[in-house]
Amino acid sequence: MINWFKRFLAVSTLTALAACGGGDDDPAPAPQRNIVQVAQSDAQYSVLVEALTAADLSATLAGPGPYTVFAPTNAAFTALLGELGMTKEQLLADKPLLTSVLTYHVLSAKVPKAAVPLGKTIRPLQGGAFKIDTVGTGLVITDGRNRTSNVITADIAASNGVIHSIDKVLLPPNQTLVEAAAANPDFSILVEAVTAADLAGTLSGDGPFTVFAPTNAAFAALLEELQLTKAELLADKATLTEVLKYHVVGAQVLKAEVPVATPINTLAGQTLTIDAGFKITDQAGRKAGIVATDVLAKNGVIHVIDKVILPAP
Repeated sequence: MINWFKRFLAVSTLTALAACGGGDDDPAPAPQRNIVQVAQSDAQYSVLVEALTAADLSATLAGPGPYTVFAPTNAAFTALLGELGMTKEQLLADKPLLTSVLTYHVLSAKVPKAAVPLGKTIRPLQGGAFKIDTVGTGLVITDGRNRTSNVITADIAASNGVIHSIDKVLLPPNQTLVEAAAANPDFSILVEAVTAADLAGTLSGDGPFTVFAPTNAAFAALLEELQLTKAELLADKATLTEVLKYHVVGAQVLKAEVPVATPINTLAGQTLTIDAGFKITDQAGRKAGIVATDVLAKNGVIHVIDKVILPAP
């Protein structure tokens, strides 16, 4: 009786293990469908699939990769058409625009949600840049035109990468730093100063640059501090050029990438430092507050400051 009972237990245990697939340590089966096939299998991505076909990108995204695709839903494409004043047929027929937009949604690496470099520069296949931040438990993307899109479903597995579903089509940047500043009335004196110093060409170049951009109120405070008129400031080209170059770093540095309490080199050849409270200390020991960050442009990023910073004399 005892031997029979032992044999019964042994057989039962083997049967249970077989039913469980060999135990908890077995790896999950690899996904069999590539990114394009996953999109084709879900009706909410039908416009995306049409767009990939029209742009001749289906073969690329069906390739070995790995890729990360931020996949706009049909509703996201419908909203984009309203925003651009286009029909779907017009969008699909404009292959250069379509290709530029679609490749802006693709990274040449597999980046699951847990590995997203939050707040830092992300460079897609198209070029340009965008960033991703957390809001609550979700991810929010800021694109090159400073529009935001929510990740509504993350980590959709594919054999050659991963898909994150988004609720708004991302758009690559379409303005240089100078154009972005010119579009903001609060930077009108800064734009005048950049023009007077012949720096508009430099700051419209490839870069990338980081510009600490003083507001009009910051320039008004500087004029009072120095007992100058705006005309006198703009007429002193040599000094103006050095002051403006002191506001520019020769790299794209988003807020999350700022080296806190470390000297940062500027185009003027002098350093500034930024503390943990995001206050800048200039060469004269004066402090300026960073009041807005991460305004993206084609060739860099703008951080708004409330005081003009000054290099050493």
